[in-house]
Amino acid sequence: MDLSLRQIRYFLAAANAGQISRAAMEINVSQSAITTAIKSLEDVIGTSLFERHAGGVSLTYEGNLFLEHARHITESVEEAIRIPRRIRDDVKGSINLAVTYTMSGYFLPPFLARFSRAFPNVQINLSEADRPSIEEGLMTGGFDLAVMLTSNIVNHEGLSHDTLWKSRRRLWVDAHHKFLQKTSVTLQEVSEEPYIMLTVDEASNTAQRYWNRTPYRPNVVFRTSSTEAVRSMVANGMGVSILSDLVHRPWSLEGRRVEVIEITDAVPTMDAGVAWCNAREPGEAAKAFLDFMHLGMGANQPHNFPGSEVRSRMP
Repeated sequence: MDLSLRQIRYFLAAANAGQISRAAMEINVSQSAITTAIKSLEDVIGTSLFERHAGGVSLTYEGNLFLEHARHITESVEEAIRIPRRIRDDVKGSINLAVTYTMSGYFLPPFLARFSRAFPNVQINLSEADRPSIEEGLMTGGFDLAVMLTSNIVNHEGLSHDTLWKSRRRLWVDAHHKFLQKTSVTLQEVSEEPYIMLTVDEASNTAQRYWNRTPYRPNVVFRTSSTEAVRSMVANGMGVSILSDLVHRPWSLEGRRVEVIEITDAVPTMDAGVAWCNAREPGEAAKAFLDFMHLGMGANQPHNFPGSEVRSRMP
């Protein structure tokens, strides 16, 4: 078996972008380099990883399985490069860390596992809560940090945050939907379809804001706090939904396909990151956690904790 890290990274770029041309632009290589890398991977693995169609590429079932392993491989290599030979035994303490529902299910777990390996002397006390409770907890000192949807933060005066991930929102449809004949759709076209509205983490409030900028409204036939319920209903042709790529998975629990389509109208990204209270300087353990998250997401901007110096981002 002859696999290279470059092939895996090119595969991940194509999987994330959904188009070979877009992936090539994002990582600044030629389209032929990505195509060749994917073909080599498929030859070694012995199955197709992508389905090719007019709008680009989408993962096959086997490609989706390989995607998870590919992510673990690149994360492990990056971690090995960043973490020094001597584990950071000098960082000790505890962090009262709050997390919103979407972040706990689709974002945070891999980072927590890696942070615990890098900083074995830091204890994380994890609490799941909604945004209002988290904002109150940060202000009163019940929480040191929060991993949350920073695009939902209301208390901008009392809280600071670093956005580490911007996830675009696209339209989810079933594998046989008529919209798949298009490369993109408008909100007007979406408004003519039955719509499954997700409510968790104030998703319906966010949707209402961008719909209100148009003369159209979604034809909501069902509301649910379960992302998996949305995925299953869309996959079974019961409606469409606009959700972020962060929570998108191409297969429902019963094995039906969920496709995504670009939206031409302005739909905001779903932004995720870490928040803290302006009036309270976090301890060393909390600072180490934020530095680690910056490294894990590839963020380049320094955090702006009150009274803190520019720190090395090496965990």
